[in-house]
Parts: sequence; C-alpha cells; structure tokens
Amino acid sequence: MSEDNKKSNSDFESFSSIMKHKKQVKPPAYQWQELALQIINDLSIPNFKRSSVFRICKIYSEKQVRQALIDTKELCPSGPKWKYFFKVISNQGKDNNPDKN
Repeated sequence: MSEDNKKSNSDFESFSSIMKHKKQVKPPAYQWQELALQIINDLSIPNFKRSSVFRICKIYSEKQVRQALIDTKELCPSGPKWKYFFKVISNQGKDNNPDKN
C-alpha cells in the first residue's frame, strides 16, 4: 500500500508549477461580446459562423438578440438551431426597420 501512495504522490504536480502553467483567459471587453459567447455555446454555432454572431450582437439591441435566442430555443426543438437563429434575427431586423413602408 505504501508503494501505491508513493506512486500517486509522484503523479501530482506542485501547486506552484500548476499556477505557472495556468492560462489567463481575458474576460470580454463589452457586454455584447459576452452575449455572443453565450449564444455560440447555447446553439453550438460552427466556427465559420461565429463572427456573424458577434456582428449581430454588436448591431442589434440586447433585447432583440435575447428574444431571437428564446424564440429559437422554443421553436426549433431539433436540427441545427443556429440556422433557425439567423432566420429569426433577420426577420426581427425587417420588422424593426423604420424605412419600411
């Protein structure tokens, strides 16, 4: 049993070595960036569409984006939810266009 303890103790790193190798993750600079990251995680947005989510969160109000996210979660139970999210947000943009006749 003492051999097992020696083996397991040697497998552990010291706390100082763990802290030296710890990666620093910067928090988002703006509120809309944090919202975009949440949407990316919630809807499993693929890499090639992530920049579009950041752009949407920057352009549209937080209320509009959150409503589109809620609508997507409620109305799209299966399939790629991220595609539905883009449809919902584009329709919201059309509905809130002041130039609309």
